[in-house]
Amino acid sequence: MSRFLKLAAGLTAAATVLTLSACGAGDPSAGAASGGAPAPLRVGVSVYDQSSFITAGQEGMKSYAKANNIDLLWNSANLDVSTQASQIDQYVNAKVDAIIVVPVQAGSLQAQVASAKAAGIPMLDVNASLASTEVAASVQPDDVAAGAQEMQMMADKLGGKGNIVVLQGPIGQSAQIDRQKGIDQVLTKYPDIKILAKDTANWKRDEAVNKMKNWISGFDKIDGVVSQNDDMGLGALQALKEAGQSKPIVGIDGIEDGLNAVKNGDFIGTSLQNGTVELSTGLAVAAALAKKQQVDTKPVYNMPAITQKNVDVAIQHVVTNRDEFLAGLPDLVSKNLQTGNIAYEGIPGQEQK
Repeated sequence: MSRFLKLAAGLTAAATVLTLSACGAGDPSAGAASGGAPAPLRVGVSVYDQSSFITAGQEGMKSYAKANNIDLLWNSANLDVSTQASQIDQYVNAKVDAIIVVPVQAGSLQAQVASAKAAGIPMLDVNASLASTEVAASVQPDDVAAGAQEMQMMADKLGGKGNIVVLQGPIGQSAQIDRQKGIDQVLTKYPDIKILAKDTANWKRDEAVNKMKNWISGFDKIDGVVSQNDDMGLGALQALKEAGQSKPIVGIDGIEDGLNAVKNGDFIGTSLQNGTVELSTGLAVAAALAKKQQVDTKPVYNMPAITQKNVDVAIQHVVTNRDEFLAGLPDLVSKNLQTGNIAYEGIPGQEQK
């Protein structure tokens, strides 16, 4: 088990116990900690699954929470809509100060959004969106642009012609829908690039291994793999290596293994959606709303393209200098919310507004 997954398992278990035992009013000004200090905000989080991306985001949210007197309650829905609905219901009943959801499906949780609003609890969708106009705020990546960016990388690599396969996220999740939209937009400019197959591997590496093996055996010539996240791209890479093949692969997210794949040439590129930064921004917005402070309720995360030219700096932030990056994260997130460029972290090619 990886360091991230071990950490995630422990944190999830601890947060679940805390969630079930939580009590007290949701007013952040009510009560005080020992010594007269203000009581911490309690923010409930429900994520679609404990993927590598989400686990990195959890680390960032913990760093922001520690620096800003926030108790973070954490649950994973394991890609089950009813489980996620139950988790949100528990948070509402516990009268937390704010709720963050990374939804399993865009069309879900309408009743939970309504009940949170009726209870006066701001509920935000972060990273993946809900089909609701009633959420208090929405912190989202530009997934259409990310899909277009990765498809353009592949089109350039293939010289505008060839046969590709597309690994998709969970069908119906906003990221899957929008990233595919971006891919399709670019493909309209390249009639000589053909999609042989596209299917979901649910953001999971092991599912992508099996999917790619089936495609390798089912098609005579695959020229490239467009994966809607890095984990699935890495699964495709494993399947290709086991088959003794090498094909260009492009992903999205910029997780540790994905960045290393870019550095060593196994991926032609990725788009950095640093969950550490993005999910922490969601927590910052949730905290501001709970305190009734003014804040941008619809900031957009624009993913920088990562290639061998700038991957070393991304690796420093995600891996080698991670403790230092996490230590500076609360200040970075606060400054980014002021400038409006919530994805900024000093990657070559980024500009701070």
